[in-house]
Amino acid sequence: MKTVGIILGIIVLIYMIVLFINLIRKPTKTFVVENGKIYKEEFTEGYIIRDETLINIDNPERGVAQIKSEGEKVAKGESVYRYYNDNEQEINQKIEEIDIEIQNNLSSDDTFFSTDIKLLNNQIDKKLDELYQNNNNIQKIVQEKSIINNDLTQKIKIRADNSSDSKLKELVQQRDSYEKTLRDNSDYVLAENSGVVSYRVDGLEDTLKHDDFSYLNEDMLKKLNIQTGQIIAATADKGKIIDNFRCYITYISSSDEAKNAEVGKYIKLRLQSSEEISAKIVYKNMQENDKALLVFEINSKVSDLIQYRKISFDVIWWSDSGLKVPNSAIKNDDKVSYVVRNRAGLKEKIYVKVLRSNDKYSIVENYSYSELKETGIYGEELENKKSISVYDEIEI
Repeated sequence: MKTVGIILGIIVLIYMIVLFINLIRKPTKTFVVENGKIYKEEFTEGYIIRDETLINIDNPERGVAQIKSEGEKVAKGESVYRYYNDNEQEINQKIEEIDIEIQNNLSSDDTFFSTDIKLLNNQIDKKLDELYQNNNNIQKIVQEKSIINNDLTQKIKIRADNSSDSKLKELVQQRDSYEKTLRDNSDYVLAENSGVVSYRVDGLEDTLKHDDFSYLNEDMLKKLNIQTGQIIAATADKGKIIDNFRCYITYISSSDEAKNAEVGKYIKLRLQSSEEISAKIVYKNMQENDKALLVFEINSKVSDLIQYRKISFDVIWWSDSGLKVPNSAIKNDDKVSYVVRNRAGLKEKIYVKVLRSNDKYSIVENYSYSELKETGIYGEELENKKSISVYDEIEI
């Protein structure tokens, strides 16, 4: 018996050595099954087309002051610009001098005044924090600066009304009088339609039109010579009104998905912010080089794209979720797909239905007993049917 035990021990030792050598030569790779999501997507670049109306300034030689901030909403007939007065510079100089005098006559103690002052102080502090967090966003800085200035002016008026200092009240009244003179003696440029105001004018507003896309083609878009991600510079004396509810993105592709795309279908786009948004295919035209020109309509994140004319993004043709496995783990046995599960060295063959695949991964699910029987699997293999689940290790 002792001799038999020694022989068995030697056999086991030899087996372990052979197994170890084989693992070194060709190690077994495994993948842990997970609940995941797969995409069929395409990284590309596209041009933004908007419903945008240039603001008509009849007398640009007079000079104009912007009333609305970049990205601010405006109603039809509302003032967007104010023409400068002949004595504009002189009046502004007097307002600046009065502001200095007001500061010299103000007490730094706000505790005496109403809760309105405290509310304004909180609003100003909040806006200053937002300015600090958005110090690279010029549009945001301009908007917040205008709001802070208005809050400060309102704060001064409240303190003057509640102060016994006649000098302070007189200064505030003088300031109001000068501002009223500027307003009353000025001519205004009005918005022809509602939307959001933008001073980012690139000269393509009348070239890239949204009412008919038949003018679009690959050569025409290339000749625009626009850099991807380039921010449109803001101007002082040019502006436009933009429809902030929708815009369009056009691109050209040679992918099979683009060629087979159908007008009216919805897909998803992933913008630079990594957020996925819904998009509708509203136009398609096959080019002479067998590429497809598509136009997508989007109804979200429109305001975020105002500063761009050309962007990079992902077209997500479809997505699916479920049990996610690598394509390299899926094998076929008489046209029935299966994977090999490895549990502590015990290998089991598990038949799976492949629901959808992209270049690297597939979404699979288990066969039911009757479904597997219909594929032609019988006998012991059918009776001992196994199922795959999350956290199973399968061989690649």
